[in-house]
Amino acid sequence: MAEATEGSGSETEPIPLSALQHAVYCLRQAALIHLERVWAENRFTAEGQVLHQVADKGGSRKTRGVRRVMALPLASKRLNITGIVDLVEFQPGEDGEVAYPVEYKRGKAKLHRADEVQLCAQALCLEEMTGRPVPEGALFYAETKRRLTVPFDDELRRMTEEIVAALAEVFASGVTPPPTVRKERCRACSLIELCRPDAIGRPVKAWRSRMVKRLLADDVSP
Repeated sequence: MAEATEGSGSETEPIPLSALQHAVYCLRQAALIHLERVWAENRFTAEGQVLHQVADKGGSRKTRGVRRVMALPLASKRLNITGIVDLVEFQPGEDGEVAYPVEYKRGKAKLHRADEVQLCAQALCLEEMTGRPVPEGALFYAETKRRLTVPFDDELRRMTEEIVAALAEVFASGVTPPPTVRKERCRACSLIELCRPDAIGRPVKAWRSRMVKRLLADDVSP
């Protein structure tokens, strides 16, 4: 998989664009969803699904010279990633149309950069597909009902490609990483009961001690 991210032409399974957002938030969460196929709903995921129902219908229209395409399939052979962008606005430029990806999100802007990485990955796909630079895009948050402009600078592009490479290694190894050290993120995760982050990495000695006590208690029971 690592070789595929370097454009080797390997026929490995492409990485979903949505997995990158999960990987930034928690690499274990990304593996549970996309490697182990584990999923669970909570209020946040349900709200997100409702928000995307309109965008997922697809379609295209032109308004004031801007061509708007909904639910556009994207792919990058170099990075071995694929997915669907909610909206791409093809804005008129001096040498032709300039793609402007827009991703819909529930809630409001976050402290981490998971949404920005997912959007940047969409831009990298668009650049490869159109052969033209994609300098910026936008995140639309349902709670604030406003767009947040995201410039695709060198730092964000580098972070995005590093996340792609890290996730490719996880998929290639088939091994789910340990829980994130950012424990505050676990509270809002729909997979917390399935992930059981507090149970991972507990000392074997402590576990063995509890089991011995339980067996001894069973032996003395009437």
